[in-house]
Amino acid sequence: MAVKPRVVVRVIAEVVVASIGVALLAGALVANPSWLDRHFMPSWFLPRHWYLLIATGIRALMGMAGFTLTLLVRRRLAEVVARGPGQACGVGIAAVLALGMSEPVLRHVHLGPTEWLFPDEEPLRRPDARLGWTLVPARTGHSTNGGRVVDYAIDPAGYRVRRSDEPVDTARPTVIFAGESVMFGEGLTWEESIPAQVESMTGVQSANLAVHGFATDQVYLRLQTELPRFRRPVAVVSLFMPALFGRNLDPERPHLGPGLLWLPPVHRWRLESLARLIVPYHGEEVVDEGIAVTREVLRGIVELARARGATPLILVPQFGAEEAAETALRRKVLDDSGVPVLRVEIDAAWRLPWNRHPNPRAARAIAAAIAERLRAGRALDTDAQRRVSGPLHQ
Repeated sequence: MAVKPRVVVRVIAEVVVASIGVALLAGALVANPSWLDRHFMPSWFLPRHWYLLIATGIRALMGMAGFTLTLLVRRRLAEVVARGPGQACGVGIAAVLALGMSEPVLRHVHLGPTEWLFPDEEPLRRPDARLGWTLVPARTGHSTNGGRVVDYAIDPAGYRVRRSDEPVDTARPTVIFAGESVMFGEGLTWEESIPAQVESMTGVQSANLAVHGFATDQVYLRLQTELPRFRRPVAVVSLFMPALFGRNLDPERPHLGPGLLWLPPVHRWRLESLARLIVPYHGEEVVDEGIAVTREVLRGIVELARARGATPLILVPQFGAEEAAETALRRKVLDDSGVPVLRVEIDAAWRLPWNRHPNPRAARAIAAAIAERLRAGRALDTDAQRRVSGPLHQ
C-alpha cells in the first residue's frame, strides 16, 4: 500500500519541528554560567550580574520555546505544513531571499569595528591602514558629559595635550602612556587624566598616546611607531583589563597574530558582523589563541620600552570586587608572563556618573600608584625628579 505524499510531508515536518525544539532545549541546558564565561568575555559596559540576568531570561525563553515546539505544537504545525506544503515552502524561500537581500543593503551602511561604531564621537578618529584608526591631529574637540563640557586637545602628533598648540616635546625626559579611553581620560579634563596627574606628581613630562577603542595589539603597534620619536623616554606605561580583553579577539580591524605577525582586517558578511555585535560569542580555540597572543603582545611592549632604556609597566586597574571570570582571565594572561604588573584596586563607586570610566578621584589614585612604583624603581631618577621633594601620599 502506497504512502500518501501528505503523510510523508507531515512526518518530515514533525521531525524538523521536533529537531528545532530539541536544539532549543539543549541550548537552554548547555548555556549555564560556566559555559557563558568560556565563550563570552567579561564586558566593560555590562556588569556580569546584568549579563547573567539577561542570559537567564534568554535561556528561559529558549527552554519554553523548545518545550512548546517539541511537545505542544509539533503535530499541529506539521499538519499545517502538510495541508499546504507549497505555501510553507514559499514562506521559507521568502525568508531566505529577505536575508540575502539585506546583505547588499547593509553594505551601503557604515558598520565599522565594534570599538569604532560612531565616527562623529569625540575625540574624532580617522582611518589608519596599519593601526585601524588614530585620533585626528591638531584640533580640539568638545564633549558634553554629565552636564559639563570637556575639551579634548590633540597635538599635531596625535597625542592628547593641555592645549593643541602646546605639543609634546619629544626631546625632554618623558613618561609615555599608551592605551585606550581609560588611559586617554574619557570624560576627564586634561588636568584630571592619569598622565597629567602623574606629570603633576613627578615633575616629569607625560605623553598621552592613548587612542579610544584600541586593543592591546593596536597599543603595541602604536608604540612601535611612536616610541622612536622620543629621545629620552623614562618609562612606558600601558594597560591591561580583563573587561577589555574581548577587543583583542576582534579580527575586523588590523591585528596581530602569533609571532606578532601583522594581519589585515577580516572582511565578513555584514549580516555576520551584525550578529557578532549583538551576540559576541567566541569559540574556546579563539579565546585560547587570543590569550596567547595577548601575552606575547604584552611582552613585546615591555621589550620595546627596555630597548629604549625606559622602564616598562603594565597597569591593571580593578574597580570593585573582581569577578571569578575576570580573575581567571587575568591569571591566564599575566601569570608567569614575565611582564611588570601594577594592580590598582579602585572603589567601584569611583566612576563617572554617565558611564563606567574612572572619575577624577579614581584617576588620581591610579596616578599616585604609578608615580610610587616608578619612584620605587628609580625610573624617575632624573634632573626633573630630583627637583620634586617630599613623599607622595595617596
